[in-house]
Amino acid sequence: MITGQLKSNIDKLWTEFWTGGIANPLTVIEQITFLMYARLLDLHEQRDEKREKQTGRTFTKRFNEDQQHIRWHSFMHQEKEQMLKIVRDEVFPQFRTISGEGTVFSEFMKDAQCMIQKPSLMESAVEMINQLPLENSDTKGDLYEYLLSKLTTAGINGQFRTPRHIIRAMVEMLDPDVTDRIADPSCGTAGFLTVAYEYLLEKYTSPQGVHTETAIDEKGDKQEFNIYSGDLLLEHRDHVDKNMFHGFDFDATMLRIAAMNLVMHGVAEPDIHYQDTLSGRFAERFPKQSKDAFSMILANPPFKGSLDEEDVDPAILRMVKTKKTELLFVAQILRLLKNGGKTAIIVPDGVLFGSSKAHQQLREHLIENNELQAVVSLPSGVFKPYAGVSTAILFITKGSVTDHVWFYDLKDDGFSLDDKRTPIKDNDIPALVEQYKSRDKALADTGQNDKTQKAFWVSKADIVGNKYDLSINRYKETVHVEEKYDDPKVILKQLMTLENHIMADLKDLESML
Repeated sequence: MITGQLKSNIDKLWTEFWTGGIANPLTVIEQITFLMYARLLDLHEQRDEKREKQTGRTFTKRFNEDQQHIRWHSFMHQEKEQMLKIVRDEVFPQFRTISGEGTVFSEFMKDAQCMIQKPSLMESAVEMINQLPLENSDTKGDLYEYLLSKLTTAGINGQFRTPRHIIRAMVEMLDPDVTDRIADPSCGTAGFLTVAYEYLLEKYTSPQGVHTETAIDEKGDKQEFNIYSGDLLLEHRDHVDKNMFHGFDFDATMLRIAAMNLVMHGVAEPDIHYQDTLSGRFAERFPKQSKDAFSMILANPPFKGSLDEEDVDPAILRMVKTKKTELLFVAQILRLLKNGGKTAIIVPDGVLFGSSKAHQQLREHLIENNELQAVVSLPSGVFKPYAGVSTAILFITKGSVTDHVWFYDLKDDGFSLDDKRTPIKDNDIPALVEQYKSRDKALADTGQNDKTQKAFWVSKADIVGNKYDLSINRYKETVHVEEKYDDPKVILKQLMTLENHIMADLKDLESML
């Protein structure tokens, strides 16, 4: 969460663009992101140059000898008129070739244009972006979140960036492997995909492949962090870089940011596409990816809004006939998964207990035709200050059937549940991840299955008997502590004694007058 001086710096930068004649919020975000990307390219180049000196391991250079002047640390020291000329005429054209001709990323960047016309605005923007702590991946994600919150349309369709620590927990619980094909059908800024990539790098890095570096955090303090090389990926490296991560979204601005986000994290050729995955045109454009295509899907699809049924893929409507996007996306995700594939989906609580025919139809499909492994109830403040909606995470394996479902009541996520979302001591997430991985279904029908605790099992029979209701409050048992009170006669005697004392005190006061 961005607070304090860092938030103030972003606000100032936003104002600079507006006063500089760029009033369209989408354009502002794009231009800021382009400049952030230009700086990150140089930061990554400097990091790789340093690593090459230390280890002797060569790397593919982003800038040749004739392009050293267009690196961030070089052009930022130029006079503002020259700076604008370099960025407009050389830096932006480089964006179109940085990932190679014919790649998905270069396709997104081919229309990238520098909309900054005033040298003074370019100078101010470069100066402010140079102060942002982009070395820290967590902060970088928060920067994107805060930038996107500036959009006046943010949240209308239920689009909220998922907090990074929630994404990380979901990724750890699904535990992706090098052979997986991972997708997000409503990827936004590609938060799920980038975290999954980071997780794989950590998972497949030897102790010798970990490099410790130092960065300055938003408070100005030095902070050490690890860089994971992924040296154990070996023969899987090409698959990870080119065929593992797939994202779709119908917001072009989001996609451009998503593509840059993945490239900045190290994914060589991110497979990101402009596409509404609920539309019938999805199957037409991407026949190999629209059904039984992925082994893992992580998603926080739009919660709100409804669609024109005529535009929705008929195959989805056969699973659940509705206009509600939150139901349609769950159905579509199940279609996109291979048999045996796993998914973690954030859904609004209404999906769990909604009484409409469509709600019950979808939940029945989840239980009867798939293995619903877990329902994790999230605190209602997780998405604040952007939304206060109550949500849960569904963990599903496609195919087979459900016999028991594991529930977890997450009360605290390490942050206050108000709009400020300040860090707090209480945090259930480490316990959630640990207990999910160690859960034992054999305990479901024993006395050790205590439904008064945060984690417990519920049988399929109980769920079916409750019209496939998946809300945790339906099954969690509350322990009522019996309160013991004195006998009424005892209480009455105590009151009379008290009254006598009061009357005696009043008489004493009267005698003093």
